[in-house]
This record gives sequence, structure tokens and C-alpha cells, in this order.
Amino acid sequence: MARPVSFSGMRIHHCLGNLGYAGTMSALNRITLDEMPAPSGHRRVLVVDDSRAQRMMLAIQLRRAGYEVMEADGAETALRLCREARPNFILSDWVMPGMTGPALCHQIRSDGVDDYVYFILLTSKADPSDIAFGLESGADDFLTKPTSASELLARLRAGERILALQDDARSANARLSETLAALRSAQKAMDRDLDEARRLQQGLIGDRDGRFGDYTVSNLLRPAGHIGGDLTGSFAINSHQFGVFAIDVSGHGVAAALLTARLATQFSASVDQNAALYINELGLFESRPPAVLARYLNHLMLTDLHTDAYFTMVYAAIDRETGEARMVQAGHPHPILQRAHGGIEQLGHGGMPIGMLETATYEEFSFRIEPGDRLLIASDGVWDAADGAGRVPGGDGLSTILQSNRDTTGVGLVESMVWSILAHSGGEQADDMSAVLVERAATPE
Repeated sequence: MARPVSFSGMRIHHCLGNLGYAGTMSALNRITLDEMPAPSGHRRVLVVDDSRAQRMMLAIQLRRAGYEVMEADGAETALRLCREARPNFILSDWVMPGMTGPALCHQIRSDGVDDYVYFILLTSKADPSDIAFGLESGADDFLTKPTSASELLARLRAGERILALQDDARSANARLSETLAALRSAQKAMDRDLDEARRLQQGLIGDRDGRFGDYTVSNLLRPAGHIGGDLTGSFAINSHQFGVFAIDVSGHGVAAALLTARLATQFSASVDQNAALYINELGLFESRPPAVLARYLNHLMLTDLHTDAYFTMVYAAIDRETGEARMVQAGHPHPILQRAHGGIEQLGHGGMPIGMLETATYEEFSFRIEPGDRLLIASDGVWDAADGAGRVPGGDGLSTILQSNRDTTGVGLVESMVWSILAHSGGEQADDMSAVLVERAATPE
């Protein structure tokens, strides 16, 4: 008979004789645990078996290998320990009273614990169908009884690698979650800044509608993003003239918006800063010829602002009494004049955008706004809003909108135009939309 082994004050030689297979003690005495690497971290193993002797034998092997060991005599105790102590490994016998090993594994997997538990089934079953059933129940590995210490520890080391990968993934996920939280916080701060920038940009155009004697001017500014590169507005030149302008800076976003803000100062409501104005020999403010203003802005873009961007523009100086308008078109879509009787005229000849060529020339032209007429200047974000087939509204589409909204005026008309354009494009807005609408009352007020 083998020499008794003392463990925790107990003598277990009689238990080992009942383990159900020969040579257990000799195998136990041959374990070369010192040659096995220690488990990474502080791994905890739960041994589940209704046989006390089998649990004790496995516990000896595991503790000598450096593992922390817990024992359960059945599935009910095992489930409680899983919830309370969160083991890293479970070694479970297949056949136990009540719940079997595969059923226990399935239940643990169903409980959805946060940390992955590496589950090894101990079984005397060698049939491939039984092994497949155990693995399909959620087990990671299995060992056939009788189990040698070297094979058991080798399987645990393989599980160690899986758990180490899980630890790395969890650590990476934690870092990723922290990074995402920081990005969300930064995005919220950026959104707040962009919302404030949008409000400031909207403020550049002043009131959405203004009045100059018999004329009403309505503005639309709808960026494709938080902020955009379009700008419209109007200002008084003197007691009998006023100016209107529309600008569309190339590109989108912050860079375009910053250039727009810079250009807004050139059309400031403060007459002593407005580049469109000068003081005549009588000390009165007058409008520079529109073509002269375009040449000045072109020179400013190319020599002082040092930017690769450019912009399109329409600027008009309008006489309140006669309705005579002097206008320059610099690459901006054609202004549309709707006469009181409903007729439509497209004005201008295109022209070069501002900020592209130092040698660019600009020409102004004149027309008259009669009582009951209205002038619409819209950006290419309105003209070129394509539908699914690539069709754009263009001048004909805008003419149709004006014709179908004969009884709609002011801000209501430009808003109606926007909804019509968005309906045409399926709700997609690829570019900033802006417009300025000048309407002359049918009868003097």
C-alpha cells in the first residue's frame, strides 16, 4: 500500500485508493510542477465534482502549480461560487447528481458573466458525439479520465493564453471607451462652439428682412453644416440708394466661414468701413461703381489675404426713387428678375470669380426694378441641388418656383423656395444655400 500523504490535517491514502483508476499516487509523485511556468496573475480555479477524493487530488495539483482553488460538490454550489468569487477556470466532472457538467456549463454561459470563464469538462466519455455535445454546451476543452497532472496543467496553460488575450482585449476596450468618452466630450464642446459660430454668422446678415423706402429685402442663409461660406446682406448707401450683395466662398466649413467673416467687414453696416462706399466732393456717401468694387476685392484676395480660396459675388447699388440698379456679376449664378406681370428675365453674363486671376476684368450692367417687380439672387447651392437622377433646378426651376409663388412675398417666399429645392433633392443638401430677395412695392407707400 502507498505511503499516506498528509494534507490539511487529514490522511487521504484511503481516499486515493477509491479514485477509480490505478497508479494515481505514482502519477502524483511524478509531477514536475517546478518545470511548469507559474500562472499569469492570480488565477482562480473552481473544481466541481461530487467525489471529494477527486476534488482533493485535483486541488493538490493545482495549488502546487500556483493556482488558487475553490471546490464545489455539485452544480448548485458551483453556480453560487461563480457569482460570488468569479473564478477564471472551472474543472467540472461530466456526470454528477442533479445537473450534469454540460448543463452547468450551459447555465454559466447563459448567466452572461462579465469575465470569461474557461470551462474544462472531465469525462470518461470518449465517443466523438459526446465530446461534440460537451463543446456545443459551451465548454472550451475536455480531459479524459484518468487525467495526468502534466496534461491538466498544459490544458490550463492553453487556457491561460486565451484569458490573457481576453485581459488584453478588455484593457484595450477600456482604453477605447475612455478615448471615445474623451472624443464625445470634445465633440460636444466643438458642437457648442460651432453652434455659437453659426449664431454669430447668422448675425453677419443682420435682420432677415429690411426696408428701404418702397423696397423690402429678405435674406436666406442655410449652411450645409454647422457653418458655411455663403453670405447675403444689404445696407443703406445714402438717403436715396441702398446696396445688396450675395457672396459664396469656395469650399465649406470653418475655413470658408472665416473668409466669409473677413469679407463681411467689407460690406459693414458701418459706412466708414464699407469698401463699397466712398465720400464724394460734397462730403456725402456714394457707392463705388460695382465693377470697381469687384476689382478691389480681387486684388485684396490675391495680395493681402494669401489664401487659395476664391468666391463668387453679385453686388448691386439700387436707386430707391427710379429703381435703377447697377450690378456686377462675378461668377455667381444669374440674378432672376420677375416683372410685375409675371415675366422672367435672367440677368448678367457670368463673369470671373473673385480671387482667381489678378488680370480678371469685371463689367457692370444696369437694369430697372419697376413697381411690383422682384429680384432674386440665389447661390449655386440652390441652382445646382440635384435629384437622384442628377437633374438640377437651374434657372428654369427657380423661374417655376417664382411663378407658382406669385402671391408669396418676403421671407415666406425664400423659405418656400428652400422647401421646394429640398423636395427636389430628396431632402439632401450638399452645399450651402443662400439667397437675397429684393421686392419693390406695386404702389408707393
